[in-house]
Amino acid sequence: MDRFAAFQQELRSAPPHALVSVAAEHLHAWYGAGRVEVRMIDYGMTSLQRVENEAPGSDAVPVHDSAQGRAFGAQEPYPVCDVDGNVVVHLPLTIRGDRLGTVSIQLPDGAEVRPLLPKLREVCEALGHEIVVAERDTDLFLLARRVTRLTLAAEMQWQLLPGRSCVRPEFEVGAHLEPAYAVFGDTFDWEASDRYLTLSVTNGMGEGMDAALLTSLAAGALRNARRAGLDLAGQATLADQAVYAQHQGSAYVSVLLVRVELATGKVEVVDAGSPQMWRLRGGRTVERIDFDHQLPLGMFEDTVYREEHFTVLPGDRLLLGSDGVYETPGAGGEKYGERALARSLTANRLLPASQVPVAILRELADYRAERPLEDDALVMCLDWHGRPERDG
Repeated sequence: MDRFAAFQQELRSAPPHALVSVAAEHLHAWYGAGRVEVRMIDYGMTSLQRVENEAPGSDAVPVHDSAQGRAFGAQEPYPVCDVDGNVVVHLPLTIRGDRLGTVSIQLPDGAEVRPLLPKLREVCEALGHEIVVAERDTDLFLLARRVTRLTLAAEMQWQLLPGRSCVRPEFEVGAHLEPAYAVFGDTFDWEASDRYLTLSVTNGMGEGMDAALLTSLAAGALRNARRAGLDLAGQATLADQAVYAQHQGSAYVSVLLVRVELATGKVEVVDAGSPQMWRLRGGRTVERIDFDHQLPLGMFEDTVYREEHFTVLPGDRLLLGSDGVYETPGAGGEKYGERALARSLTANRLLPASQVPVAILRELADYRAERPLEDDALVMCLDWHGRPERDG
């Protein structure tokens, strides 16, 4: 067994709270590394919080004005000299495209940084995988993600989410929602199999715990139907029945369901309510894709849903947004979705899909002149690459 394999085995065997210490010990033994620091991105995607076994501290660093933030944003190693003249390499902590945070490694004087970067990235990847697994058994890494207390409704909603970004050869997808620490009715989901990518943007009616419980029911029903092998219309029908059985039409859920066939780019859609979709093609042309609006889930008994179809082309970008995004008025009364959203989508065309939702929600905050959100705001971005051709 080589030393890296031994390191992976030790990580797998370590208790969750000791993962950072195990990584630090090996980095010291291999490269003479000094301080090793792991930071997690917070729920609002504005700061990087240090992982520590004591109560979370107040030494967060901002994403947009720090060395760690530069490594996180660019997804590339960023070496700097600290105040004592030591070289510190900040590296992204990212698993399958989901950007978790950063790892900072202090190297000894005279160390050649560039040749070490591939090995350091391997260490970060191995550590990141174990952090994801460890979150089933400890709150340590989840606590490091918050700068303030989550409301109970927000806690429930964040636990529903699959992550905030995912990358595969055929696609990149990212999503974000605000207000991050007090969200209640909006959520998103995705799942990628060997054949399909399935996406959903969900908006439960109401506020607070009522909205969170309603959305949790709908999200669970959609997942149950998907895992039972039902087609997209069948997934909507089963979830509709589950919500109606619980609330008898007094509460309902709006959802946009999307399924993309990975081999062809053929898209199936069920539009059951308020979330909408826009397409950026060729980096310049933005259009809203309109569907037949069907009834929200749970509004009436025995609703029958139908699928609609279109095709995405390599290079297309799809944006899915809740009504808290496109219905938000600006200072002059014009809604964000009328023109400003298209301008923002074009202006941010060079950003990767993982960064687009945060950028658009930041511009939405400027558009409403920093007035508090009157509703949850959710943005999902899908970049479609298409399936790579195989040689032979």
